[in-house]
Amino acid sequence: MAPASPELSAALAHPAAAAVAPALRQALAQAAQQPAAAAQARDPAEVVAATLDALALLGADGDAVAAAILHAYPGWQAQLAAELEKRHPALVALLEGQRAAAQVWTLHAERRGQSGNEGLRRLLLAIVRDLRVVPILLARQLARMRHAERLPEAERRALAQLTRDIHAPLANRLGIWQLKWELEDLAFRYLEPQIYRQIARLLDEKRSDRERYIEQVKRTLGEAMAAQGIRAEVAGRPKHIYSIWKKMQRKGVPIGELYDLRAVRVMVDGVADCYAALGVVHATWAPIPSEFDDYIARPKRNDYRSLHTAVVGPEGKTLEVQIRTHEMHRQAELGVAAHWKYKESGSQSADAAFDRKIAWMRRLLEAAGEGREDATLAGELDTELVEDRIYVLTPKGEVVDLPAGATPLDFAYHVHTEVGHRCRGAKVDGRIVPLDHKLRSGDRVEILTGKTAEPRRDWLVATNGFLASGRARDKVRAWFHKLDRARNEAAGKELLDKELRRLGLLGAELGPAREKFNLASDGELYVQVALGDIGPHQVGRALLEHERAAATPAIAAPAAELAPAAPRKLPRKSADFTVEGVGNLLVQLARCCQPLPGEPIVGYLTRGRGVSVHRPGCAAFERLAAAQPQRVLPVEWGRAGGGYEVDVELVALDRKWLLKEVSNTIAQANAHVASIRSEALRGGARMRLRLRLRVADYGQLATLLGKLAALPGVEEARRR
Repeated sequence: MAPASPELSAALAHPAAAAVAPALRQALAQAAQQPAAAAQARDPAEVVAATLDALALLGADGDAVAAAILHAYPGWQAQLAAELEKRHPALVALLEGQRAAAQVWTLHAERRGQSGNEGLRRLLLAIVRDLRVVPILLARQLARMRHAERLPEAERRALAQLTRDIHAPLANRLGIWQLKWELEDLAFRYLEPQIYRQIARLLDEKRSDRERYIEQVKRTLGEAMAAQGIRAEVAGRPKHIYSIWKKMQRKGVPIGELYDLRAVRVMVDGVADCYAALGVVHATWAPIPSEFDDYIARPKRNDYRSLHTAVVGPEGKTLEVQIRTHEMHRQAELGVAAHWKYKESGSQSADAAFDRKIAWMRRLLEAAGEGREDATLAGELDTELVEDRIYVLTPKGEVVDLPAGATPLDFAYHVHTEVGHRCRGAKVDGRIVPLDHKLRSGDRVEILTGKTAEPRRDWLVATNGFLASGRARDKVRAWFHKLDRARNEAAGKELLDKELRRLGLLGAELGPAREKFNLASDGELYVQVALGDIGPHQVGRALLEHERAAATPAIAAPAAELAPAAPRKLPRKSADFTVEGVGNLLVQLARCCQPLPGEPIVGYLTRGRGVSVHRPGCAAFERLAAAQPQRVLPVEWGRAGGGYEVDVELVALDRKWLLKEVSNTIAQANAHVASIRSEALRGGARMRLRLRLRVADYGQLATLLGKLAALPGVEEARRR
């Protein structure tokens, strides 16, 4: 059967396609025979061929070449979808990355020349799973720009603007100079055609004189190098029109006053030879001190290395000289394809995460270019590239940079303090989400606001997960600082009472917490809690730690009619206790309050069922003790061991995976679920979970309750 599309077979016959693995090549060739593969291509055949030429120049691996071909022919891609998903997951990631990049191109078109292109570049790197997508995008854009003349004027200008804003800067950060200069020149040609033609004409008018002059310089400099025993290659340096125009703008001078229109490049074997060659240049002609740059000692951010100097050359004309090693030259021309190492600067700048991605991509492509199988390096995508920033979009398509884990509330405060204060809800990609929803790169966020500023104090509680940004928390805290002390104190007491009730510590003396935080009164503690400077859970933890450290029985003295005797441990099914003055009695935990090791306890001597152990504040115990106080016994916890059952209640939003996350949290805390029951609350949006858990002691329960309360959608987690 004849091929359904000759263009597809031509793409497979391209020399770059030789890098594709044999099994994948066979699958591609078979798919090319199917009618579905004949669907219309995204680019003409000559653009596809030019894309593959650029990828071959970069030393791209077989997956990158195959991904570029498949993206160009969607019908072919659809034909192979099942096969790729099953056998070539890396290739699927490259195809998904190219589709994701289309979102950035759309955003760029929507913004119509507005600022924020650095944000779009960061968004692009954040949403692609495999960063080898970026060289594919650069290669395809260069191919499209080379054949842009046939496009309509508006479409050609839009393509050139996208190239200048996104692709050329990315090529610069990757150090792929050969692509960078051509992308910049082509974009400049279509965006500023008159200026481009003017500079090109000025260069052409003096081309013969300049070429004669450069030949004279090459001959003189080559002889001087040889005389000093330096093996050097001297060549003229091609000039790029866009770089000439930028230098004219930066220095505010006409083209005739630029030093580097006449330029040569000296390439030597080693770094020491670079500085020796520099000495020869300066000994031959007088240097211009202000025009010297040492990019070997201080490389540029994209690791460009070279010596740049300007001298007063023959005939009194200025001359630029670049000196570098052959390896530096390959690095400067081809970047990631030149098999060179990228060195992190070690600076803690705001670009650290962006540069880590660039560094990883460079090393990965370098490994592929050297033919190494580097599974460890590829695995770094899950570790080294964990982003500490995310990039989300406003409704108008502007990119907003937020910390990882940020919520719609963080976004609102980033937009404007007043927007955060008035925030009542949010939409992500058109869908209403809770304010503690975790945003992801590429989300489009819309904030729903009220008429008045009404921040909530629970936004400041870290375990609630409303705010990930310290800057946003400071804005909320500042708003509450403006309120009067009485309101802050009342609000703080309410927050703290809610937490202590959950921990079973309501009414406990707050002195230990005041001492820990160096506060003089309960009122000051309440204010600090209200302002978010101290979390309610921190106070609860301080009280629990104090109770464990004290280890003092809650009941100080035995009942008067029971003579004290030596303490004795009495066994029971779940725990050991020490009961003062009484021996050989059954001891059991009261089911009404279910005390746990570490809590204050008291015993009550029952008729026929031995000693029942309660918490001192238990309503049932207080009723019994009031009727027959002589039956009250001092009890202490004995040896820890076994498990203790306790009832816990959760109120949460009814959502998918809630029960799974609750169970996982309990298991991770090394507790056990004895039973669980759920019921829908009025309205159907919320539900109540009643669990009977088996825990080791009170401290484990307190920690577990804190983790359960921090789960998304959980409004309350408390002991029943």
